[in-house]
Amino acid sequence: MTSEPRQIRLVMELRAEGVTDAAVLGAIERTPREEFVPPQFRDRAYENTALPIGEGQTISQPLIVGLMTQALQLGPRMKVLEIGTGCGYQAAVLSKLCRRVYSIERHKSLLGETNKRLARLGYHNITAIAGDGMKGWPEQAPFDRIIVTAAASREVPQTFIDQLAPGGILVLPLGTSTSDQHVWRVRKDEEGSVTREKLWAVRFVPLIGGMPESNGRGQANGAG
Repeated sequence: MTSEPRQIRLVMELRAEGVTDAAVLGAIERTPREEFVPPQFRDRAYENTALPIGEGQTISQPLIVGLMTQALQLGPRMKVLEIGTGCGYQAAVLSKLCRRVYSIERHKSLLGETNKRLARLGYHNITAIAGDGMKGWPEQAPFDRIIVTAAASREVPQTFIDQLAPGGILVLPLGTSTSDQHVWRVRKDEEGSVTREKLWAVRFVPLIGGMPESNGRGQANGAG
């Protein structure tokens, strides 16, 4: 079976599960997920499931990608920060809906392949670097939107709030264990006041500060 029927079937499944934003569904439909998974998993690329990508990381379940992207309420002129590049799939979806994506990955080994992949596929509005995602990207702040693909503790890291533009939205998982994690949407108003909204239960790897000892620099804090 070619990828197109499977991709359409996946999009229909996502719509039934709550991803109702037509622009988000269109971005997912136009993103070739089989290009972002290891060769041994290509036959499963359009299943609604997370898949391993190396370094203990995964490519996120398409439903979670769709729901989190939808929660960002993106616009075409927006600048977005992603914490956790992973294989680049989430960044690729975002790039079709905003002006520019800045992404940070802890695993340098993943990042090298991801940057080659993004360049080969023509994603020229994504800039991904190795670094400590907990520090954000102060040189490029403020961001209209921030998405985090790993679970922080029960408190929203102040770094992300500081780097969020007035009127901005931050979407991230919070929770100290996989049995008690939820995605939250954090809004920062024009005066700098912050409100939080609990959305749905998830299971993400924990958000980790610093660099992995194995490669000295950069990995994704979770799935991308």
